[in-house]
Amino acid sequence: MDVLNSLGSGLLHVFSLGDFSMLLLGLLIGMAVSIMPGLGLVMGVVLALPFTYRMPIEPAIILLTAIYVSGTYAGCFTAILYRIPGEPMDVPLLWDGYSMTQRGEAAKALGWALVAALTGGLISSAVMVALAVPFSNAALKFGPPEYFAAVFFGFTSIAALAGKSFVNAFISLLIGLWIATIGVDQTYSAQRFTFGMPVLMGGLPYVVILVGMYGLGELISRVGRGLPKIEKPPDDVAVGTSFPSLREMWSIRSTFIRSSILGTILGIVPGAGATITSFISYGIEKQYGKRRDQLGKGVPEGIVAPQIGSTASVAGHMIPLLTLGLPGSGATAVILGAFLLHGVQPGPLLFTQPDSKIVVYSILASLFVGVIGMCVMGFVWIKVVVKVLKIPQPLLVAIVMVFCIVGAYADRNSMNDVWIIVVFGVLGFLFERFRFPIAPMVLGVILGPLAESSFIQTMVSYNNDWTIFLRHPISGTLIGLSIVALAYPLVREILGRKPKPILLGGES
Repeated sequence: MDVLNSLGSGLLHVFSLGDFSMLLLGLLIGMAVSIMPGLGLVMGVVLALPFTYRMPIEPAIILLTAIYVSGTYAGCFTAILYRIPGEPMDVPLLWDGYSMTQRGEAAKALGWALVAALTGGLISSAVMVALAVPFSNAALKFGPPEYFAAVFFGFTSIAALAGKSFVNAFISLLIGLWIATIGVDQTYSAQRFTFGMPVLMGGLPYVVILVGMYGLGELISRVGRGLPKIEKPPDDVAVGTSFPSLREMWSIRSTFIRSSILGTILGIVPGAGATITSFISYGIEKQYGKRRDQLGKGVPEGIVAPQIGSTASVAGHMIPLLTLGLPGSGATAVILGAFLLHGVQPGPLLFTQPDSKIVVYSILASLFVGVIGMCVMGFVWIKVVVKVLKIPQPLLVAIVMVFCIVGAYADRNSMNDVWIIVVFGVLGFLFERFRFPIAPMVLGVILGPLAESSFIQTMVSYNNDWTIFLRHPISGTLIGLSIVALAYPLVREILGRKPKPILLGGES
């Protein structure tokens, strides 16, 4: 009952002028950036982050969360109508969605996507509210060893974020941890990697790093590749939405249930972002669905499964973020950075203080309102939203670049931050060029200080006895799971290698 009362109070906050206006703005931004190939919801969250400096924390987090949630939905418009996926997570949608469009059933396909996003978002949000208090109560029992083990477990998400190279992801994480050490050490007040430069004494600000790596770095990469021309959508495609009947939805109820459960659970797992969840949901439907042999030929299950999976993952990601302070994806890492910018450390203590508790439940309530709001916007304004595709690429790049530079300068009104963003923009370009994933580096930058402080506190409290991490049940379990998570991709890669055939003439 206390949870429902708190959620009701949070709902009243969401409908205040400040929170509700930020929610609507976030939904619009999320829809716009997720439609444009090459931008994406993470860049949308990053670009909005600098403009939250002067806001109270509640509307700031609601703005970023709204961008995140609507970014998982709007990409279905262009994937289904024009076969243009705005995000990688939208690729499974076009396999069946575009096939339905070619048969003249575009409105019906969009209706299935809308119902799927609404269902997945509401179910996962309800699960999130139900699990938030038990998770936070369990987290209250954490001491420094358990916190370090939890953060260490969060680092293992690089196994999921690694892409094609686990080694590159590991190097990216180490670079992030090194960057996190720059500045004055809080325990011994010693300078680390400052090289006598005053601008580095206080460390490097999260915002500048995030905007540089994700924003400016992506722009440099796109310009370097020659601004790929995006095919303009044909004007003869009917843009509208037609809802499926209750009977049609009941006929694929197992797909709704299976994908909702899968999306929420995978959302809780660190590193399993919306893209991974979307593909896995489609893959599970392909293996176990009633009409699995027809997937890819234009059946509703091929739209419902990935759309539910990607939308449901958002609420799942918010559980470890709010209760443990652990981000499970690139977008939640940026949202964690927003919490820290406002001097708030997410974790179980948020649920114990009255002021912070209402902030948390306002954020949770905003997810329900955001899911419903994005579906209403998608239904009403779909014709307006898809016109974003007609913005010329050079103009779009120029606009985003201005946002990046202004955002970096706005934090401290310092030109030093502009130069720092340029450095990290070049670093982001190099990461892209040499196929190093950015997300592990961001995790290292944000979680590195928390890992260091927890480790130092443990060593001071337990007389430098490192075995305490293994002797405490919770920390020992988390360390064990971390080792398994790190070892699994290496073992899989080793076992997957095939000996090269020895050719005649001594070549191998």
